Amino acid sequence: MADFAARRTMMVDTQVRPNDVTRYPVIEAMLAIPREDFVPDSRRAIAYSGENLPLGQGRVLLEPRTLAKFVDGLDIQRNDLVLDVGCGLGYAAAVIARMAEAVVALEEDETMAAEAEQRLATAGVDNVAVLQGSLVEGCAGQGPYDVILIGGGAVETVPDALVEQLKDGGRIGALFVEGGLGIARIGRKLNGRVNWRYAFNAHAPLLPGFQRQRGFAL
Repeated sequence: MADFAARRTMMVDTQVRPNDVTRYPVIEAMLAIPREDFVPDSRRAIAYSGENLPLGQGRVLLEPRTLAKFVDGLDIQRNDLVLDVGCGLGYAAAVIARMAEAVVALEEDETMAAEAEQRLATAGVDNVAVLQGSLVEGCAGQGPYDVILIGGGAVETVPDALVEQLKDGGRIGALFVEGGLGIARIGRKLNGRVNWRYAFNAHAPLLPGFQRQRGFAL
């Protein structure tokens, strides 16, 4: 029987803390949520590896370091409403839920959304609502949001619909693919537009639907 609690502690000590993630709420959440319960059953043994884990349907579970640095940089508060875009099987939503008032976990794939709902319920996470729908359209009916994390993979562009669902003064995190590099940025919305700043480098496959539109050249 694998000692997942020991692996969880090792993950925090070797992948999270050494990467400048030291805020107690983030550390506590990463230690508390059993990552192995939010991956496909065939991948439980490698749940704590320091790399992105494929979940199927073009979705990944971000490596622990990347997720922890995003959550740290987004500065999630106890009264925040958070939108988790591309929630996969619900791990990031479960982590964020320990810091936020409530999380809307959006997943396009119907089967994956149902599985996320079941896994969150089994884990006793009761302040996450899993909704199935288009990732690029977001979930305006539940917004506006204090924080949005595009967490299921990387993007080339962030759709206007998501920006519109962010409160003024709200924060948004996304991993941009630019010329072969993966650049994580945290944005803050001020006067209707997002001002992005560099956060750190990371990598993940491109999320379906988040490609930049390319013009046709004759």
